[in-house]
Amino acid sequence: MDTISSFIRTDEFLLILSGVVLFIFILYIINIIKLNKIKKEYRKFMEKVGNGTNLEEILGKHIDTMNKVIAKNEELEDFCTRLDADIKNCIQKVGIYRYNAYKDTGNDLSFAVALLNEKNDGVVFNGIYSREMSNIYAKPIIKGESKYKITEEEQKALKRAINA
Repeated sequence: MDTISSFIRTDEFLLILSGVVLFIFILYIINIIKLNKIKKEYRKFMEKVGNGTNLEEILGKHIDTMNKVIAKNEELEDFCTRLDADIKNCIQKVGIYRYNAYKDTGNDLSFAVALLNEKNDGVVFNGIYSREMSNIYAKPIIKGESKYKITEEEQKALKRAINA
């Protein structure tokens, strides 16, 4: 312990201590210079762009725009989901069969038309043409079948629609 206290009182110790302090001071100066250089680069980086806005303002506007795009995208996805559900109930399948209802008429002027949705629900129309009159009949279709009697021509139109 005496040797340590006697060494601390010597000039060598003061010289070593002065060197350490000088080394720390030099490191301090170097750090100040580097920090100033970084601050200068940061200011230059953040300075106003040609249109008068700085980078922070540009990034803020970009984030706002992205949030609006995300919200609009979610709205469009919801709309598409509802549209997909609605389309299942729309007419998607059509079957047409033309025929002669009577021997005295030509050119297949009578017809049967089936209009169905994805679930094969809809209607079948039968238009019967003769020289004296023309009639159109409609029959509801549920799951590809009707509770009313279906003619052969209506059945052909219905099959064409189901297979469409």
